Amino acid sequence: MARAPLLQLNSISLTFGGNPVFDDLSLVIQPGDRVALVGRNGSGKSTLMKVMAGLAEADRGDRVVPPGITVGYMEQDPDLSGFSTLGDFAASRLDEGEAYRVPMVAEGLKFDPDMPVATASGGEKRRAALAKLLAEAPELMLLDEPTNHLDIHAIEWLEAELKSTRTAFVLISHDRAFLRALSKATLWIDRGQVRRRESGFDGFEDWRETVWAEEDEARHKLDRKIKAEAKWAVEGISARRKRNQGRVRALAALRDERASHIRRQGTAALEIESGTVSGKKVIEAKGISKAFGQTIITRDFDLRVLRGDRVAFVGPNGVGKTTILKMLTGQLAPDAGAVTLGTNLDIAVFDQARAQLDAKATLWENLTGDPLMAVSGASDQVMVRGNPKHVVAYLKDFLFDERQARAPVYSLSGGEKARLLLAKLMARPSNLLILDEPTNDLDVETLDLLQDILGDYDGTVLLVSHDRDFIDRVATTTVALEGQGRAMVYPGGWSDYVTQRPALVAAEEARARAAAAAHKAYTPVETGLSFTERKRFNDLPGLIERLEAEIAKLAELLEGPDLYAKEPVKFRKASEMMADRQRLLTAAEEEWLALADRV
Repeated sequence: MARAPLLQLNSISLTFGGNPVFDDLSLVIQPGDRVALVGRNGSGKSTLMKVMAGLAEADRGDRVVPPGITVGYMEQDPDLSGFSTLGDFAASRLDEGEAYRVPMVAEGLKFDPDMPVATASGGEKRRAALAKLLAEAPELMLLDEPTNHLDIHAIEWLEAELKSTRTAFVLISHDRAFLRALSKATLWIDRGQVRRRESGFDGFEDWRETVWAEEDEARHKLDRKIKAEAKWAVEGISARRKRNQGRVRALAALRDERASHIRRQGTAALEIESGTVSGKKVIEAKGISKAFGQTIITRDFDLRVLRGDRVAFVGPNGVGKTTILKMLTGQLAPDAGAVTLGTNLDIAVFDQARAQLDAKATLWENLTGDPLMAVSGASDQVMVRGNPKHVVAYLKDFLFDERQARAPVYSLSGGEKARLLLAKLMARPSNLLILDEPTNDLDVETLDLLQDILGDYDGTVLLVSHDRDFIDRVATTTVALEGQGRAMVYPGGWSDYVTQRPALVAAEEARARAAAAAHKAYTPVETGLSFTERKRFNDLPGLIERLEAEIAKLAELLEGPDLYAKEPVKFRKASEMMADRQRLLTAAEEEWLALADRV
């Protein structure tokens, strides 16, 4: 028996500023759907998702959600006003007996529910919004760029969580690996039209190229027909008048049809020029260490970067990837060790905070006001790789129109801000690119183009990213920062790191055990704790208390007499969580006892 749809949009039309976003759009989301919603930046993906969520009202058409069905929406910029902590916001719609879900989700997403909203970053607020959606467990989840501001480990946790759920979801993301792993159907927005394909993102690009090729062929045939009819209209005017008028009207209809075709948006004209050739050795770091208070960023770290290398830095949020970039480029001094920079370096930096953009100034002012791009005596020109160019023409290369040129930067989407920063970065020659989270908010097509130009770039690239697919495509070396000062260097990209890590970690641990055994053989047994062990000893009681509280809540849930019969999936997941928490509790208690014996 067919199940009723979770959501239907019937003949939806929506116009912004005189421009149609959608016209006569209809779609259906069924139970169990796992849908990738894809399209160019600015194509209307987020707008469509807001219509699906009931947060944006269409000009015409109907949104139908059956009674009893809940639709949850995770937006890109959540409003947390009125809440004191991130946890309060995440649990705001949960019953008291369901609040245990928030700390469990928070652990996977690596955010602190007790953090005050007033001091939380934009990324932390987005993680709280994602935790809120997952904890509420609606029948349909709408996720708008959920991986932005998540580190790779949190992305992998979220991927596993969504794989295991029976909840239907629609997903917007630029992360190819994430989309390939999760989607079973694809919705493609292109010039106001939405097409659906009953297979995942993996084959999307081939499908898109096929659709465009068929569209180009149909347009070519129409152009030939118009040309033939126009020639007849001129040369056959002496034929019977009644027939003339009919064919003239048919020609007018053909021209109207051709005019109604919406031109595809091109790709951004990304181009980067290498500056003077740098020395063969670009950066050499020997024994560098850095700590901020009790937080150790790196300890005794060595790295040599040669001309042409593409080095990716990966690791959890807050582990110190940006700090290491600053040390390697001379912006920040290490506490110990030394960094030597090579000769003839022209450094260009893409920063994750977009701090190089003045949010209150216009796009025009951001480019012409940049001392490195300004053209003396010309307020409407910018210097692009040594040649003056009109500022609007240069902005059009990056898919901005003339109207946007006079708009403030704060009015741009995340993807548009990233493109504007790329425009500034690529206007001048360089031979060392520092790319700190360049992939956030960029659409798949722009990511493809960025990957291509990095492949052709003669200089050197240092890259921080959580996009596993992009790292695999670009990086020749991966530096994994794993916390507590631990940093390991692996040849290749992310997949190579995942493959190599177990063997290298085992070898390093074996060496450490051998060194400890040799040391113990020649020195008396030491008492007391190291600084790191003392901190762990002090932190363990809080961890034990939290695990005990979570186990108690899970036990209360599992004791419900009808849970297994009515919600077997929830029962299974709660049982797995209970076993996991008990294992962690046992390990924490044993660790605390071992440390206590040495105090």
